Order: sequence, then C-alpha cells, then structure tokens
Amino acid sequence: MQLLKELTEANGVSGFEKEVREIMKRELSKENVEIQTDGLGGIFGIKKGTSDGPRILLAGHLDEVGFMVNEITKSGYLRFTPLGGWWSQVLLAQRVLIITEKRTFTGVIGSRPPHVLTPEEKGKLIPIREMFIDIGAHSDEQVKEWGIRVGDPVVPVCPFEILPDRDTILAKALDNRVGCYLALEVLKQLSMADHPNTVIAGATVQEEVGLRGATTAPRLLKPDVAIALDVGVAEDSPGNEGQNKAKLGKGPLITFLDATMIPNLALRNYVVNMAEKHGIPFQIDTMTGGGTDAGQFHLYGKGVPSIVIGVAARYIHSHVSMISKSDLDHAVRLLVEVVKGLNHDRYNEFIQYV
Repeated sequence: MQLLKELTEANGVSGFEKEVREIMKRELSKENVEIQTDGLGGIFGIKKGTSDGPRILLAGHLDEVGFMVNEITKSGYLRFTPLGGWWSQVLLAQRVLIITEKRTFTGVIGSRPPHVLTPEEKGKLIPIREMFIDIGAHSDEQVKEWGIRVGDPVVPVCPFEILPDRDTILAKALDNRVGCYLALEVLKQLSMADHPNTVIAGATVQEEVGLRGATTAPRLLKPDVAIALDVGVAEDSPGNEGQNKAKLGKGPLITFLDATMIPNLALRNYVVNMAEKHGIPFQIDTMTGGGTDAGQFHLYGKGVPSIVIGVAARYIHSHVSMISKSDLDHAVRLLVEVVKGLNHDRYNEFIQYV
C-alpha cells in the first residue's frame, strides 16, 4: 500500500495536480509505455497488446476536492472558495495546507464561535462564505510577506493509515487517488499477460470541477472503450443501511446508473459476466447524486462504450475517507480480466445496434 499512501498524501486539488502527476509519470515510466499528456495536464501510458485489438482507456483522475484563497482580510485571515463539491458541515476546525510557490503553511478553518451565536444561528449551517482560514498572521501585510497570494491552492490534511482490522484504509483524497492506483496496478499486471488490446492507463485532471479533463483526454487518446476508475458512495454506516446499498468489503462497484451516464448495456453485461466467471465479488451501484469522467468519455466522437468500475468509500468530499483494501484488490482482478477478455469481436458486439 506504499503507492496508495504516496498518492493520497500528495497535494493536488483541481487545477494544481502537478505533484500527483509526477508520481504517475514516475510509475508509468517503469512499465515501458508511451507516455502522453493532454493540454490540461492529464497523463496516460499507452501499451500495445499482441495484436491490433481495441483501444481501452482506464482512467482515474488526479485531482482531489480542495479550496482556493480568494481574499486576504486586513487582520490576516484568508477567505476561500471551494474547488469541487463541499458540504459546509464537514469543514469547521479542520486543518489545511496553503500551497505557495516557495513553501506550505498550516492553517485551520474557523468561523464565529458558537458561544456568541443566537439560538437561531446555532440551528443553521454556517455557509462557506462566512468561514475563514487562520494561519496565525496578524495583518494582510504579514500574510503577503510570507508569500501567500490570492489564487493559492488550499489542501485538506489527513495522514494515510491502515486501521486495526488491517483492511480498512483511512486517508484524504481517496477520491480519486484510488483511480490512479487502479490504473497503475492494472497496467502493471497486464504487462505480464497476453491480450490483443492497446491499454491506455492514467488519469485526467479537473474532474471535481466539471469533468474538464475527461473532455480533452479522449480527443488525444481516441479510445474504443472507456472505463472510468473512481469511488462510489458507501451507505453502510448508521442511518444508511439498506439491502442494495454499497458497502465496504463486499467487492468492487459496477455502476449501472449515475447522474451523467447509463453504461453501454452489452459492456455492462460483459463486465458482470467476467466477475461471475472468475468468482470476483461485486456490487451494483445506482447512485444518481453524482457522476464521473465516464459522463464525458461516452460522448466522445460517435459514442464510446463506457462504464465505471471502482470501490465504495465512506465520507468522500471531506478531509478524510475510508475504503476496503480487499475491495481494491478485487477491483484490480476484475479490471485485468475485463481487459484480457476483450477483442475486436467483443467490441463489435458492444456497438452492434441493428
């Protein structure tokens, strides 16, 4: 898990993904692949198979949710704007890093203390626009002397940890360093396997602010089939339990529906059949409250058969989230078998409508 640890502890909010991209570049370079980047900063390794099979895109996204400094107050506090979707309830009293050109600064997110709020105010969520970051400065001039500027990225703080059950992983940015990890691990395993396909493994940028890198990447890579690698929302904590809801430790997620895409039916059935054939546990995900890069992948050109495969995660879009290592391992197995089983005949079945 050292690679996942390094990926999650790297700082890379939307638009500032360089640190994560450097890790991806280093790891891709080990696999004897052609490395390509798009104009926004997505990075991909291209590995040809034994013949001229379909081009299969396996893509996570580099960016994590975070913030950007948008104001420095006279008294030295930082106002900020979200990069990606945040619920204000998870922010107060959380540690953050402000990343400048020369160094990083630790801060804490604050607001008016509850002791001075009216009973009516205490019953309401504090909007992000009323929050600030306290870095221990005493004036705007001091902040500027330290080198902090409007436009600097702000990153959540949470160290990587494996919990006592030895399966549950706790970290920041699992959305979506999980996808980066899966792309690299699957590429590594496929390099030792015979299959006819061209594998394109890597990660896009700026997914959390509108699937932007997923718009440019297919124009560069021209995939025949696209698999977005991402996390889904686990609903196995108190108050969320349900028979058909995603759970940690019950296998990878195969997305049948989200807010941005309904997967190609033949591809969906093929993925399910491969999981069943190889005895890989899996879960069906039908989350309509969010989307992934597949929402753009499947619209490229005349249409690209696409699907989302990933793992369930608790507490995403906060400073910390949780996944199951066994789910991650099973996701790697499933993706390897899916790619190995593809060929031109199978691809033609995906796109045969008449």
